[in-house]
Amino acid sequence: MNKEHQQDECELDFDTLAESCELECKLAQGADGKGQLPKDFWRTYSGMANARGGVVLLGVNENKGQFSVAGIENIEKVKQELFNQLNSPAKVSINLLTEDDVITLLKDGKQILRVNMPAATRKQKPVFINNDMYSGTYRRLHDGDRACDQETIKRMVAEQLEDERDARILKGFTFDDLDVDSIGAYRNLFSAAKPGHPWLDLSPFELVKKLRGWRRDRDTGEEGLTLAGLLMFGQWEAIQEGVPHYVVDYQERPEARAERRWVDRIFPDGSWSGNIFDFYRKVYRKLIADLKVQFTLSEGQRLEDSPVHVALREALVNALVHADYSANVSVLIVKRPDMFGFRNPGLMRIPHELALQGSHSDCRNRIMHQMFLMIGLGERAGSGIPKIFSGWKSCQWAQPRLREVELPEQTLLELHMTDIIPRDQMIELSNRLGIDVTALPALEKLIIYYADLDGWVNHERICEVTEEHPRDITVALSKLERQGVLASKGSYKRKFYHLPDVELLNLDNEFEQGLIKLLYIQNPNSTEPPANIAHLEQSQEQSQELSQGASQEQSQELSQGVSQGVSQGFSQGHSDDPMDFDALAWAGMEAIGAKYREIPKGKVTKAQTRQTILQICQYGFVSLTDICNFLDRKPDPMRRDYLAPMVKEGMLELAFPKIPPHPQQGYMTVYDRELSGDDS
Repeated sequence: MNKEHQQDECELDFDTLAESCELECKLAQGADGKGQLPKDFWRTYSGMANARGGVVLLGVNENKGQFSVAGIENIEKVKQELFNQLNSPAKVSINLLTEDDVITLLKDGKQILRVNMPAATRKQKPVFINNDMYSGTYRRLHDGDRACDQETIKRMVAEQLEDERDARILKGFTFDDLDVDSIGAYRNLFSAAKPGHPWLDLSPFELVKKLRGWRRDRDTGEEGLTLAGLLMFGQWEAIQEGVPHYVVDYQERPEARAERRWVDRIFPDGSWSGNIFDFYRKVYRKLIADLKVQFTLSEGQRLEDSPVHVALREALVNALVHADYSANVSVLIVKRPDMFGFRNPGLMRIPHELALQGSHSDCRNRIMHQMFLMIGLGERAGSGIPKIFSGWKSCQWAQPRLREVELPEQTLLELHMTDIIPRDQMIELSNRLGIDVTALPALEKLIIYYADLDGWVNHERICEVTEEHPRDITVALSKLERQGVLASKGSYKRKFYHLPDVELLNLDNEFEQGLIKLLYIQNPNSTEPPANIAHLEQSQEQSQELSQGASQEQSQELSQGVSQGVSQGFSQGHSDDPMDFDALAWAGMEAIGAKYREIPKGKVTKAQTRQTILQICQYGFVSLTDICNFLDRKPDPMRRDYLAPMVKEGMLELAFPKIPPHPQQGYMTVYDRELSGDDS
């Protein structure tokens, strides 16, 4: 091993160290106190490999959230144990580490081991231990290694084996299961995009066959309709049989707020084919209707396609061709006056960073993607996401927000039509803060703007909205805090910043009030004082009706044409939420709650209730009312028996930690406990 790796000086600040989804600390002392590889190391190995990778520090002691260096006396023995077991198929399914990934560090004169854990590729997952895929597969969720259920493992195996998830031949389905009008409409677009193409003279069946909607397996001789053919051109009745969890949903909402109301909606209700191609055609027309953007001129002629039109078209196609239609989450498209939201089931197949760079592509439904490409829709070679970002940048709008949620698995894209930094708001902030905000460097202005917009910011949030280097963001946050422009709370990964004129009160009264309204982010444009107690009580009573989600039962209702809301957003009474991220993730939270509510009340355990709260609150700050709605529990016992203790134990954090009855108080998971752990 290279001696440089054996003598690196540890630069970690142990005073601010905190375990997270990408960091785990283990004592590794062994029975004799001289060093031994911990048995639970392998759960973390599997968990990080199946998630986003991370770092494991061996020889570090943790006591009530405080970390200190214990050191490893016989460090070579621990290394040898590690590599011996890494190369044993009986211990782990694959060795992802090289010697360069295992580094000896010196801290306070003691040696510790840093193990850099890479994320496994799609072809390597699931990474499992003890030669048992179904009980030995874990995934890292925040600071816990959670055992994966069989459904999750089966999806990993399918992702590993099937480069094209939509190439599967469906048994028992025929060409009669397709919608002839959909194929005809596709032919018209194909003719416009590629006039004179030889496929245009083919019969409908032969055209679908050329598009690989119908194919023959050369190895087995099996022939039939593919999943791509059914999804793209199928009739609704057939799609329900072939893809039981399939739901596509478009909602147009009248105001720039997270709410249940919609003024226009498209979903499979029996009045149209319900297939992907027709859904695209219907929804794209809705998305670009009344779109107020400046058109581009070329040689004096107006081009019908602006960069924003291209971005919206690509975002819609991207959501449809990357969706995992085997998952129990709907495809959801939301249009509001201030933003567009796109959600598809399934995580991204390539790392987030590579998707933003472009030129990397691993489409989940490649046949469907090719079908769109043949009619001039979609982008090749991974250029779709960069085109979306550049299209939004052309209007000087806030940078799109692309992120993943792991429970249930889904990818969210939010496109906000707000100026990056509105000048009138900068002037207002200058008056509030007593400094000339407009004269600050661009990055510092951006930080202050989002601190005002969201109510608070942290390092991760700023990284999402700018391409500046993370180190420069750290320096800018520290500078603004030092100058008194920002105040802060917490430390290390939990540190967040807010504007100094936010009033902070005593946390101790938080759970005595019990009059908590609905959620998350205060309206940055509101000049109204906080609502009084009577209004809070009234608002809480009015919000008891559950928003509808994308559970399996509700998907079945949709298939029968029942107009139930899939991912409707927050209940009536919510304050404005400029991000609207929960409007997109609402169905995910409702699906978690629906699974919990299926457990007979007499058999549900405290551990199951805590675990469900943590899963729901991973999406962001969720209100007491909504938590109670999801779990079908009463507010007082929920606050007394669960939320208050979980906040004190560090499992949950508050949106407004020192403002007792804040009208928009919420709870978010910090995962200081393993999701699957039992209560003692």
